Amino acid sequence: MPVAVQAGLWGLLGGGALVLGALIAYLVALPARLVAGVMAFGSGVLISTVAFELMDEAYRTGGFDSTAIGFVAGSVVYTAANIYISRRGGKHRKRSGNAPEARQQNSSEGSGLAIAVGALLDGIPESVVIGVSLLGGAGVSLVTVAAVFLSNVPEGLSSAAGMRKAGRGAGYIFGVWGGIALASGVAALVGNMALSGTSPDIIAATNAIAAGAILAMLVDTMIPEAFEATREYAGLITVAGFLTAFILSKLGG
Repeated sequence: MPVAVQAGLWGLLGGGALVLGALIAYLVALPARLVAGVMAFGSGVLISTVAFELMDEAYRTGGFDSTAIGFVAGSVVYTAANIYISRRGGKHRKRSGNAPEARQQNSSEGSGLAIAVGALLDGIPESVVIGVSLLGGAGVSLVTVAAVFLSNVPEGLSSAAGMRKAGRGAGYIFGVWGGIALASGVAALVGNMALSGTSPDIIAATNAIAAGAILAMLVDTMIPEAFEATREYAGLITVAGFLTAFILSKLGG
């Protein structure tokens, strides 16, 4: 099987966790503290992945300059796009709706497209990283795939819960997450094909761009939801997620 196709399938697997999370939220009315706790755990997983998988690999591959430039660029691009989407109704796209001041806009308020585009913006960097991880010829980074999967389940769970409370139907909810799962596979495939044969500096910058975008996304969308209900336990649960991904990275090494 061509490597690019493998990348697409792994990206689809990581993105499919969003659908799984949405399905859980649609079928079961989970307590607010549980949803926030799962989100905190996923935040810890992604923070560890940014530090030990993406930034460390970027520095090893391309040095400090490519890594630093890519990291800042990723955060700037994500922040600019996030501000644009937030002003059009997608600000609370990953919130579960338990806090009245941080609920998603109702379906009657016309924010559906902004929420969908915002969710796509959040998922693409992770998928590109999966595709890039196959470029070394040693196979996919199972640690990266596991981290993306473990973080995507709570993302889909929390956001789908918020969508239900905002009056979104099953067609919209699963249409959004199913479409993003497919887009994740395409992003991984295209990322692998586009960067195949490129210089180490470009690959390093790509990993760093994804790292910057993911970290900015965490602070803007996931951590606020995690802290909303878990409060004094948010840090502890986040540490548990971080440690889980850290152990996976060392076992994978």
